Amino acid sequence: MTTYIFSIFIFVFISSWLLQHYLGKSYRQYQQRFTQAATSHLGEFFLFLDPAQLWLANVLAGVTIVMVTWVFSGLLWVAMIAGILVLITPQYVVRRYRRRRLQRFDEQLPDLLLALAGAMRSGSGMQAALRHIVLQSPAPLSQEFGLMLREQRMGVGLDQALAMLYQRMPSEGAGLVVSALTIAAQSGGGLAETLEGIAATLQARLHLLGRIHALTSQGRMQAWVMAALPFVLALVLHYLDPQAMQALWQTPAGWVVIALVLGLELTGVYFIRRIVSIQV
Repeated sequence: MTTYIFSIFIFVFISSWLLQHYLGKSYRQYQQRFTQAATSHLGEFFLFLDPAQLWLANVLAGVTIVMVTWVFSGLLWVAMIAGILVLITPQYVVRRYRRRRLQRFDEQLPDLLLALAGAMRSGSGMQAALRHIVLQSPAPLSQEFGLMLREQRMGVGLDQALAMLYQRMPSEGAGLVVSALTIAAQSGGGLAETLEGIAATLQARLHLLGRIHALTSQGRMQAWVMAALPFVLALVLHYLDPQAMQALWQTPAGWVVIALVLGLELTGVYFIRRIVSIQV
């Protein structure tokens, strides 16, 4: 009997040590990735916050959501899933905000190019025209070109400043503008005509993207409706007949069904979004 108890103790001790070791390692790796991503991405958004404080706030929010979900649902696995979702949500939000920022930047570029071309036709220099236009432009265009102009005042060459601008805003429109300004600075030529041509190209591209977005909006909505419908139906049935739904929430077979449904739903949403995502 003593040997049996001792064996159980050794097994529990080793299992706990292994679990703590690997979970702690994964925790530290995720924390490092989180802080590095926060430092780089928030700097791109001109938001200068302490990554350590953001990580602490994220962890506290995750723990709070786990406790609240556990109290109200009584299901530990649901609470753990909610906590994991809270932990990974900031990365999704940052990526989405970055895409929207790039989109707004591309939408603002044609107006900048037309204004710059008009100023250069009237005899103004490129640097002076850029400074004047940037002061009247909204973010993020004013932030990015303003930073480029400040870098030039600090002694950075035009080519390098434009390259860093494209590194911060790696969009097709920014690439065209950077290439045109770089070539014009090196070889001269009719920069105003080039800028007007690029502006017309970008406007046509934005118009086409808008049409594609409108035509595929129904498919995107169907993806979200399809993904939400089973879970909404499960909650409604749980509210109408909680006793009948206990097998789904509190048995291993029910958990397998939930995992299978979730996997199929995610697969369906992925393929629908791939179908309606048209690159131009």
